[in-house]
Amino acid sequence: MSSRKFGLNLVVFVAVAALFTGFWALINRPVSAPDWPEQISGFSFSPFRLDQNPQKNQYPNDAQIRADLELLSKQTDNIRTYSVEGTLADIPRLAEEFGLRVTLGVWISPDIERNEREIAQAIEIANSSRSVVRVVVGNEALFRREITADKLIAYLDRVRAAVKVPVTTSEQWHIWQEHPELAKHVDLIAAHVLPYWEFVPMEDSTDFVLERAKDLKKLFPKKPLLLSEVGWPSNGRMRGGADATQADQAIYLRTLVHALNSKGYNYFVIEAFDQPWKASEEGSVGAYWGVYNAERQAKFNFEGPVVAIPQWRVLAIGSVVLALLALTLMLIDGSALRQRGRTFLTFVAFAGGSVLVWIGYDYSQQYSTWFSLTVGLLLGVGALGVFIVLLTEAHELAETVWTRTRRRPFSPVLTDSAYRPKVSVHVPCYNEPPEMVKQTLDALANLDYPDFEVLIIDNNTKDPAVWEPVRDYCAQLGPRFKFFHVAPLAGFKGGALNYILPHTAADAEVIAVIDSDYCVDRNWLKHMVPHFADPKIAVVQSPQDYRDGNESTFKKLCYAEYKGFFHIGMVTRNDRNAIIQHGTMTMIRRSVMDELQWADWTICEDAELGLRVFEKGYAAAYAYDSFGKGLMPDTFIDYKKQRFRWAYGAIQIMKGHARSLFLGKDCELKSGQRYHFIAGWLPWIADGLNIFFTIGALLWSAAMIIVPQRVDPPLMIFAIPPLALFFFKFGKIMFLYQRAVGVDLKRSFQAAIAGLALSHTIAKAVLYGTFTKTIPFFRTPKMASNHGILVALAEAREEVFIMLLLWGAAAGIGVVQGLPSADVKFWVTMLLVQSLPYLAALIMAMLSSLPKPAEQAVENEVAAV
Repeated sequence: MSSRKFGLNLVVFVAVAALFTGFWALINRPVSAPDWPEQISGFSFSPFRLDQNPQKNQYPNDAQIRADLELLSKQTDNIRTYSVEGTLADIPRLAEEFGLRVTLGVWISPDIERNEREIAQAIEIANSSRSVVRVVVGNEALFRREITADKLIAYLDRVRAAVKVPVTTSEQWHIWQEHPELAKHVDLIAAHVLPYWEFVPMEDSTDFVLERAKDLKKLFPKKPLLLSEVGWPSNGRMRGGADATQADQAIYLRTLVHALNSKGYNYFVIEAFDQPWKASEEGSVGAYWGVYNAERQAKFNFEGPVVAIPQWRVLAIGSVVLALLALTLMLIDGSALRQRGRTFLTFVAFAGGSVLVWIGYDYSQQYSTWFSLTVGLLLGVGALGVFIVLLTEAHELAETVWTRTRRRPFSPVLTDSAYRPKVSVHVPCYNEPPEMVKQTLDALANLDYPDFEVLIIDNNTKDPAVWEPVRDYCAQLGPRFKFFHVAPLAGFKGGALNYILPHTAADAEVIAVIDSDYCVDRNWLKHMVPHFADPKIAVVQSPQDYRDGNESTFKKLCYAEYKGFFHIGMVTRNDRNAIIQHGTMTMIRRSVMDELQWADWTICEDAELGLRVFEKGYAAAYAYDSFGKGLMPDTFIDYKKQRFRWAYGAIQIMKGHARSLFLGKDCELKSGQRYHFIAGWLPWIADGLNIFFTIGALLWSAAMIIVPQRVDPPLMIFAIPPLALFFFKFGKIMFLYQRAVGVDLKRSFQAAIAGLALSHTIAKAVLYGTFTKTIPFFRTPKMASNHGILVALAEAREEVFIMLLLWGAAAGIGVVQGLPSADVKFWVTMLLVQSLPYLAALIMAMLSSLPKPAEQAVENEVAAV
């Protein structure tokens, strides 16, 4: 690379790095807030640590409680508890050591025996402890509908009669408005005002609390008011405009306690320490209401500006390092790229690296359980996988659009070359329509080439009425055409092609293979065989093409989708001598064919042979020009079967050649060749993994519908990687098909629909290929009749079923939970986007059921008669 080009690349990298670093700085710009006062009115105090849970009878010991109280005594002289179960009963005694006053909590629930036990112990503690200044009987018991108002009043009256300190119950502010009769049975009004749960944005929440306090004082003018819970979570789901972030918690609490202090209100900040065990009852957000985390570290600074992510500079550096690593790998062999392509890849590398770093940071802020660790590991692997696939997709896009000149162009040889070796054309058949095969043979008979033969091998066709007409037609065409019918014959198509190798003319130097539906151009051999004059060339490949692309709407979509592989992927792969050999319109040097032969252990013997050609150090040539046209599948099920075979075969090949592909062992593969074979199949592997994401999304959504109060939507970071990959791939198709394939926007969209429709099929093939060794070979029928709409629906029944499940999940969440917040809307949107490939499959199945124009004309004539 020249020094000028290196300097320009460095300038671009620094500029993009500065742009993304500036973005990190922008979202982390300091925000002013009042300093935390030296003393606040009080803390809600639950002393449970990470490994403790009152629901499992796991309680802190006195030493742990004492350490917590010592820390809190530096900021307040009041704490509020919620229960006297277990070692929580020791809190008043320990609080005396630090001069703390205790608002003693009595937990009231549907468990009558526990209620009695709690009340009895609370009365004893209140009457014996100097630190207890009031008793709170019940915490949101009415709100949870776990007790009636009359029963709660009875409890209140009983405790008030037994203790000398004020007694109340603690409820959300609106419960006091709904049950004003409670005021006659309490000594003060203890109300929770938590704007987060009421979808109030953080910016409006301080005013919201003050307004609710005024309302309560107006409603109960003769009763003292205690704001028994005020607070904000630092993590969890978004509710409406209320976002649970560490920065919002810091700004809100610092602003609120300043305002409440200035107005003389009594209050308890909920809460002193994060309580991870609450996630099972309140959703993920329940774990994050503490001013201190579960490790007893302050979650935000108490004075000075508030920054969303204090360590954002470290994260920015991490994203730069990750982007630099990715970019270095992508540009190892990028000398042919224009600067625009390098700039594009730089931007993609930084975007992907920044998202990965952000996902890692965001997930690191969660409290870990075995479940969350497992999910986090899977998420991390999935996000990294998506990042790699995105980079490979971006790399292909850049090399397709922004390459100066193709490194290895193989244009047709238009001059009369002296190199005209004999060619043996092999045509495998199995149960093919005789008239179709005759068209193929006619085209071969018309070839403008001096010396060639044609060998037709029909394997395992049982009906003589199918293969005998082809045999007889070969006899009519003359001695150049030789017909073989063999049954039984093992090894699928590869076995058939191997069978006729010994029957090939001894002086043939090149073997060409076409499918039995292909009508070749008469100049095919004349223009392509001369490439074998280069002794390094072992394979010469022309793109597959189709002559029935305008036969129906279904085939128009299929044709648009096919073109992408042959005019995008194969072109860029050819630059690094890494094309996928496909078993029609291909030519192989005879000596190489005799050495390697066709494999009978894979259902994609053509691609496997091509890989072995490269492993031996040979080269291949790919021509952009089409020299033959075949027939596409007529039905959606056959279209799916064909792609299933390709994807399954790809996984077979990756498994069978793992040492050479992944380790470079025992072969002469270059790094660029290994890259293209692995990267080319990565999107299919991503489709396979997407099945697990879909299953997980459906299970999570079902939980959100069944137990909406306990299950929140997943954090956005779960959905961002697959959504990013989906939209990038869709956008890439829309862009590249117009730029590289030369089709309009409509055809680009059609290609995207057809490609999406195969996602589920490819995913199944990848999973089958991963866990099985082989499956029966199945041919792709040609010239088949269309079928009815019910059969078409049956062909896409799996996709339709999953689509309906995803739609049902989205609708169910909307009905049960509504769309109260951005994260619920995002999750519902994700479910609908996830359903698009399955909807595309339904569309393709329906289109394939429509009669062909010719068939429609016949039907109309019959109807007229």
